[in-house]
Amino acid sequence: MTTTHDDRPSAPSGRPPVVDLATWQTARDELLVREKAHTRAGDAIAAARRRLPMVELDGTVEVVGADGPVPFLDLFQGREELVTYQHMWYDGAPHQGQCEGCTTTAWHVRDSVYLDARGVSFAVLTAGPWDEVASYVAFMGHTQPWYSVRDAAAPVGGGMGHLTAFLRDGDRAFLTYSTTGRGTEPANGSFALLDMTPRGRGEAWEDHPEGWPGGREACWYWRSDADGNATWGPTSRPVPQWTRPGATPVETLGRHGGCH
Repeated sequence: MTTTHDDRPSAPSGRPPVVDLATWQTARDELLVREKAHTRAGDAIAAARRRLPMVELDGTVEVVGADGPVPFLDLFQGREELVTYQHMWYDGAPHQGQCEGCTTTAWHVRDSVYLDARGVSFAVLTAGPWDEVASYVAFMGHTQPWYSVRDAAAPVGGGMGHLTAFLRDGDRAFLTYSTTGRGTEPANGSFALLDMTPRGRGEAWEDHPEGWPGGREACWYWRSDADGNATWGPTSRPVPQWTRPGATPVETLGRHGGCH
């Protein structure tokens, strides 16, 4: 007996239509027009960003790093420009209780060789006490320089969860730009790649085709259990920590930063 496939179930509701390559290319070319406009708009915004006024700061303010207290000017490492990520910190929290949003940003900027080649240094700043920060940095395996700005006033210290740019002119230092929230996404290449996939980031706020598998609350993939299941429980921790030595389930997470 010959089996036919006339009664095959229809495609799941919301799935993009299946078309031939030529039809797909036409639709792709139409979207490309919008993508190019988006890119040009971003170029114009970047040009405006380069023309923002600057704020001079005290470059002699001391911050604490692996070599002890150093003036903020040292973070430039002899270069003209500096970008910092200001990492949130929860005093006394275990490693897995530190901010998962900041964890994913810092994890993605693990090598600044291309920034360095362009004359830009990179550092992570946090308000945590240095003894706690040093332990956390060692556990995570970070190779970028971290500094405690616990006693420093803004803009060296100040708000956390920010990407900030500075300019140096001799022994003078200036704040030129700062952003937070989704403004920090350029540091996280995974977001841009997920945005290219058919199901996106899998977050609830995204606009998906009707019937397409819905997302979950923002940041759901930033914390998981040992089996990789996204969860906010007593044995979960920021996703990158599962690759670190000693990243075993624990009884208490301490405080965490939630989504930013």
